[in-house]
Amino acid sequence: MHLDKEQFKVILDKPVFRKISEIADNLGYECYVVGGYVRDIFLNRPSNDIDVVVVGSGIKIAQVLAKELGKGAYLSVFKNFGTAQVKYRGMEIEFVGARKESYSHDSRKPVVEDGTLEDDQYRRDFTVNALAVCLNGPRFGELVDPFNGLEDMEDKMLRTPTDSDITFSDDPLRMMRCIRFATQLNFHIDEEAFESIRKNLKRIEIISRERIIEELNKILMSPVPSKGFVLLDESGLLDYVFPELKKLQGVEIRNGRAHKDNFYHTLQVVDNLAKVSDNLWLRWAALLHDIAKPQCKQWDNKCGWTFHNHNFIGERMIPGIFRKMKLPLNEKMKYVQKMVGLHMRPIVLSEDVVTDSAVRRLLFEAGEDIDDLMTLCEADITSKNEYKRKRFIDNFNLVRQKLKDIEHKDHIRNFKLPVDGNDIMEMFGLSQGSEVGMLRSSVKDAILDGVIPNERAAALEYLVSKAKEKGISLVKDLRHE
Repeated sequence: MHLDKEQFKVILDKPVFRKISEIADNLGYECYVVGGYVRDIFLNRPSNDIDVVVVGSGIKIAQVLAKELGKGAYLSVFKNFGTAQVKYRGMEIEFVGARKESYSHDSRKPVVEDGTLEDDQYRRDFTVNALAVCLNGPRFGELVDPFNGLEDMEDKMLRTPTDSDITFSDDPLRMMRCIRFATQLNFHIDEEAFESIRKNLKRIEIISRERIIEELNKILMSPVPSKGFVLLDESGLLDYVFPELKKLQGVEIRNGRAHKDNFYHTLQVVDNLAKVSDNLWLRWAALLHDIAKPQCKQWDNKCGWTFHNHNFIGERMIPGIFRKMKLPLNEKMKYVQKMVGLHMRPIVLSEDVVTDSAVRRLLFEAGEDIDDLMTLCEADITSKNEYKRKRFIDNFNLVRQKLKDIEHKDHIRNFKLPVDGNDIMEMFGLSQGSEVGMLRSSVKDAILDGVIPNERAAALEYLVSKAKEKGISLVKDLRHE
């Protein structure tokens, strides 16, 4: 893992870094690439987000750089924060003056003063993020590692550069970042740092929900998300940031019969899904698919523990959870609701005789999201019994094939009824009301049950016969138009 100065010179030998080096030398400023970009060089992780610390004016270097790069370089200056950003050819280069910080107890916003590189490294969250590489001509490629971050990286250890209590109390978001980095990088958390998280739990209350959800999303998008949620639980943070998930925990035994621990089952489902999908909102659906089970748990003397209707109650819980956690209240939320509400349907189909009617109805309700729903349901198979697993998977394959066959034949996915309310009102001289809704529903059910094909002529013929049964007279015959 150790790279010498010459190797860094090769890695950083890009026109943009050479240009920054030249500008810094001309202005007489010390200039360093710091933080995650340097860390990711050692971890061989691709990154286009580059942080540059300048002992002097970071804004000045950014302005000169954008001017010299010319076309394709976009400059943003944030004078209040003393920072500037240059976007160029897929790279985002953030410039900031070296600084030292002090905090008040009731805010994570520091009082900032100009400082040295050492001051800047001292204020960083973890030793592996405090690495710096000099860009100045004579020292180009020289690594500055005052807290042995390189050793911590080799040990896969997250440790704070200074007292962990101060680090986490000053900026409590760092507790979430600590768990997020441990999850993303598959690192361990230093015992002292982990104990400090436990000591400073209540400080998380000063952090906005928007910042917390940003970290939760990154944990959820990690290769093995369960690691992050287990760490959140073990540290005590889960009680503060996601108590609904915490409530899934635990096993109750009655008459020698136990249910599975729904917390760990849920995490296994999320991990299973993460292996096959990088859809953030499908991962949220996996995390929330059993969220209503604590409310629905009942004991039945014949069946044992049951969780009837947990999918429907969970679907109704989603808006409240999204609102509280500052997740988007838009189509993404509705997608998660749909996945949670429907996640039991393919499982039921896989256990029973798969009828065309049941498959049509599932296709109709899931629409374009049917493939995602099947992926979620297959991730929900967590049985340790290999025979049961194989039986479920074989049955799901049967359901998938049936879905393809029915879709090819009947074109049900996201289908629109071949007749609408206006047709019905015109045909029978009705005004809007329950009779129109009843006739429309009868056509929909007839198509989904396979009584009639999904075609206008057949639907109109069926409407006339259904209306006649109800004593509703035909006013205008659209069958021959």
